[in-house]
Amino acid sequence: MLRVLAVDDEKPALEELLYLLRSDARVRSAEGATDATEALRRIGHALEAGPDGEDGIDVVFLDIHMAGLTGLDVARLLAGFARPPLIVFVTAHEGFAVQAFDLKAVDYVLKPVRRERLAEAVRRVRDLVVSAREPRPPDPAVPTTAHIPQPAPAAAGLSPGTAPGGAAAVEQVPVELGGVTRFVPIDDIAYVEAQGDYARLHTKDGSHLVRIPLSTLEERWASRGFVRIHRSHLVALARIDELRLDAGTTTVRVGEAELAVSRRHARHLRDLLIRRARG
Repeated sequence: MLRVLAVDDEKPALEELLYLLRSDARVRSAEGATDATEALRRIGHALEAGPDGEDGIDVVFLDIHMAGLTGLDVARLLAGFARPPLIVFVTAHEGFAVQAFDLKAVDYVLKPVRRERLAEAVRRVRDLVVSAREPRPPDPAVPTTAHIPQPAPAAAGLSPGTAPGGAAAVEQVPVELGGVTRFVPIDDIAYVEAQGDYARLHTKDGSHLVRIPLSTLEERWASRGFVRIHRSHLVALARIDELRLDAGTTTVRVGEAELAVSRRHARHLRDLLIRRARG
């Protein structure tokens, strides 16, 4: 069962979160802290006592906007420890998901917190904690990939993560829809469309809106083979099926979509495709 620390500088929100957590049968204990300083003190004491200590903490449910140190600041500090507790962010703001998962958060729950959504976050944490505690016999001949909601490199700029047991985590983008966070593998994304301060990720199964500027994704996903072809589009080079030149106009076909290529990007795109074809 889980030992939880919930951190929120708004007392009513903290009390509601603690009530919901204590109502979950998978939670052994849930204590609260009203600021980052108190939270860090408790976490530090728990880490000194060791994972099996009386005051151990398995997971911190952490608000982002707090007076003084923010939840993101706390997560960055915890990242410096050898065996920090897991982190679930609980916030009213959608715009920090990329930074949150960059810091290897297990989940990102939006306020007002729904019981069902929080239960899903608890399930994810419990699965990771149980997986980390279970002894695993070494089997170097059978490599594994962890399919868990803990993204890795550049998923919307996420960094490489490691799942319990040392397996590489799948590279994913957290997508919030109706209070439920889905994780879309970057390799499933064919192209990205700019929509103001948002970006729409297009996959074969549909599209997903995330609050990340296209320019940010261009910078972070360049190493994964994504290339800017227009001020409105970023395309996975490997997903381009056809390049068309017609009366000075360049377009590419990506699946069923035909996308315009601006003059500014046309030459660079052609060079990349030629180089790719040549291996």
